[in-house]
Amino acid sequence: MKTLLNVILCSASVILPSLAGVAGSSCFSEWPEAASPAAVGKRVAENIIVRKFRYETDPAKAAHGIIYPEVIAWYGALTLADLTGDTELAGRLVKKFEPFLSEPDSQKINRVAHVDYRVLGAVPLEIYRQTKDSRYRDLGLGLADAQWEHTTPDGITAEARYWIDDMYMIPLVQVEAFRNTGDAKYIDRAALAMSAYLDKLQQPNGLFFHGENSHFYWGRGNGWMAAGSAELLRSLPKAHPHYGRILDGYRKMMQGLLQTQAESGMWRQLVDQPASWPESSGTAMFTFAMVTGVKNGWLDEKSYGPASRKAWLALVSHLDAAANLQEVCIGTNKGFDEAFYLSRPRVAGDLHGQAPLLWTACALLR
Repeated sequence: MKTLLNVILCSASVILPSLAGVAGSSCFSEWPEAASPAAVGKRVAENIIVRKFRYETDPAKAAHGIIYPEVIAWYGALTLADLTGDTELAGRLVKKFEPFLSEPDSQKINRVAHVDYRVLGAVPLEIYRQTKDSRYRDLGLGLADAQWEHTTPDGITAEARYWIDDMYMIPLVQVEAFRNTGDAKYIDRAALAMSAYLDKLQQPNGLFFHGENSHFYWGRGNGWMAAGSAELLRSLPKAHPHYGRILDGYRKMMQGLLQTQAESGMWRQLVDQPASWPESSGTAMFTFAMVTGVKNGWLDEKSYGPASRKAWLALVSHLDAAANLQEVCIGTNKGFDEAFYLSRPRVAGDLHGQAPLLWTACALLR
């Protein structure tokens, strides 16, 4: 009964100005036991920490080393451990990374100039933020700086592909470098790249094409942009010359997402297609972005608080007994017809879904 009352109050705050202050307290608190962000986050973190790396289980992929879904889930688990004060979990997460600081395991850090590999720097940088062990700082900053060794004429990393996926990978490592050094060059890089992607790929409805030549509103693709812009805005100074542009683009996207959320609380594989299937990884990324926006005052809590709560409860309902998030689209290249996206296989426990579920738990705990 208490949970139902909270949902009603949260919804009522959209209509009644006198309850405007309720959204922040009721929408992001008083969770059913199974939906507690701390409990859910702990379950998901424990789910991923025991996994072997892909290079250990798939010999054909061994040369790739650590891959980005492993990185972003690791980052989420580290953040959750920090927010919940779980030093035992944090210790295990750090211990799992320590072998990569020296030979031979350091060879598993892929040095190819690609956004999917440079993002690995976010993990040692987050470890440094928590432990102050300079070995992790040096590794993370080395990857962040390597990303800008070659630039386009407008100053953006040459790794930029103008796929919306890039706008989580590039900002995350650069923002983590800024958080750990205070050096403005890192936040400048992330903001410059984000502004360029906004200008090139955002559409009038606020959503984003998957790429310049792939004109589909893919759920997780838009999720990368939503999560990446929210992560950047968390650290971008308000006086920064790109702050207004990025905040405007973020808000425009959130408005578009608010209008396309399904009654269930989920978003779809193709965000703008009501007949498309509900997809969990994109939903988790959108929820992270909305919760972060409400908590930082970028979004109206009366509108976005209830939507965020509904999405979180829907996501938790898709967790199985082993803390595997169901209905996650597998890794996906750009597609050139609608059928390509709609026919993508769905799996449970893929790190593309586990990671943003952790980010969202963290956003709810902040």
